Amino acid sequence: MNPSTPDNLQNGGVRSISREDMANLPIRRYEGRVCLVATPHDLAHALADIRQETVVGFDTETRPAFTKGESYLPCLAQVATARAVYLFQFRGLDVFPVLAELLGSPRIVKAGVALAHDLRQLKLLFPFAEKNVLDLGVVARRGGHGQSGVRNLAGLFLGWRIPKGARTSNWAAPRLSSAQMTYAATDAWVCRELFLRFESLGLLRAQRPLAHESGSAAEYLPDQDQRL
Repeated sequence: MNPSTPDNLQNGGVRSISREDMANLPIRRYEGRVCLVATPHDLAHALADIRQETVVGFDTETRPAFTKGESYLPCLAQVATARAVYLFQFRGLDVFPVLAELLGSPRIVKAGVALAHDLRQLKLLFPFAEKNVLDLGVVARRGGHGQSGVRNLAGLFLGWRIPKGARTSNWAAPRLSSAQMTYAATDAWVCRELFLRFESLGLLRAQRPLAHESGSAAEYLPDQDQRL
């Protein structure tokens, strides 16, 4: 039997996946409720839902730079709970206090990939002290998996192929397209699903105490971006 079939991938025993095997996996996108946080009511609802969680998927999006020396700060944060994915645009409504509370909460695990880069960039926008942040790429590498980007991890552990379509679109646009919203929501949702998969496979037994006891991101955040 091909060791990279979806059934075999999900047990965590396969250490890498080829482009060919990835291309044969079924495409998955987030199909649940997506809330673009645009009003104070939206913000209060998002915070109330987030406070019910013990783990959320977390990601950010940044306007792409196509010229040498050009760079931008994040303009969107995505938070996935068990019930919805919330999209926080960094324009108009002041969403930073809610994000600072979430990122600083020792009770809620923030699961994502390449979070060290995200957190450094976010700290240029608003102050916070991160606690209980878990980088799934670090967990995967410690478990012997060389491919640690979110799409490779989704293929390896969930048996899904996550589309890249809207990755280089303009995330700073005042109005996000439906394709952008689905893409952004999918990334955060997959991070939460990966956390749950890692937990079921026992991959977090040596990781979660670090997150809960130290409150520092240093032990489980990578030094470089590993998104692909």
